Amino acid sequence: TAAVKLGLGLLILVACMGLSLATGATWISPAAIVRSVWQTDALSAIEHVLLDTRLTRTLMAVAVGSSLAVAGALMQALTRNPLASPGLFGINAGATFAIIACSSLLALSSMSQWLWCAFIGAAVAGTIVWVIGNRGQGSLNPLRIVLAGAAITALFTAFSQALLVVNQDGLDTVLFWLAGSLSERELSTAAPLLVCVVMGLVGALVLAGQVNVLNTGEAIATALGQRTGLIRLMMSVVIIALAGSAVALAGSIGFIGLLVPHMVRKTLSIDHRWLLPGCAVLGATLLLLADTLARVVIVPQEVPVGVMTALFGAPFFIALVRRGARYG
Repeated sequence: TAAVKLGLGLLILVACMGLSLATGATWISPAAIVRSVWQTDALSAIEHVLLDTRLTRTLMAVAVGSSLAVAGALMQALTRNPLASPGLFGINAGATFAIIACSSLLALSSMSQWLWCAFIGAAVAGTIVWVIGNRGQGSLNPLRIVLAGAAITALFTAFSQALLVVNQDGLDTVLFWLAGSLSERELSTAAPLLVCVVMGLVGALVLAGQVNVLNTGEAIATALGQRTGLIRLMMSVVIIALAGSAVALAGSIGFIGLLVPHMVRKTLSIDHRWLLPGCAVLGATLLLLADTLARVVIVPQEVPVGVMTALFGAPFFIALVRRGARYG
């Protein structure tokens, strides 16, 4: 059943969290991990690394992976487009432009400043796309959303490239962030955005039943008494909050929001009351595995986690497109 599969997924997620805590340039034994949990004083240097660095990184991977996957599932339901992802709202491009603008024009360099700049940029871009997609309509128009998202993405990308041409020094500063990374983040700095992630996930679960009704079609949903315009607005707010927080925390990480919903539909359920929790679990698990692998591929250097997700996600995406072309 779906409940058993979801429970198994949670167990795998916990195991992957343990693997993430143990893996890195230096292996930390399970005994040291358990000791660091129960013994808060007189910690060794290795245990300080575990608590200060890897625990933060693991929690962020769980938050970002679940956010992107759930936002992707909602985006596909909102636009009725199986190839939709959170980036369709222009969120990635908006956050990228905000980061480059802050580092180039305002000379902001601290991670906390970057996080909030990225979140604001993502929220502004997503809001612009939503306004354009809703303009002149009684409710959100899926086709208009796709077109507006493409236009806003192109616009912010052009602005970002122009700033990088003018300020070459800024390129080195933001390049690793642009590729997607979970390193060099502090839990105290990221905590407000993690709270936003939790609120977004709760909001998505609350909306799950209404999303099922909306997927039956505009006419049927309206006949059942649903205020479709309000539901689409609430879905858009949740998508912007989740994807905006994820991009601000980790940079541009592709394919999680696109592929995970398809995998969960195939293995768990198409009912959004199960689909969304399944996406949260699988998205967190996949990003944890990708980040763990990124740490050990070229030790002591590190591969951006966005590169790892692209390496595994691109073939899956190509197969998805080919299957869509074959079956119309």
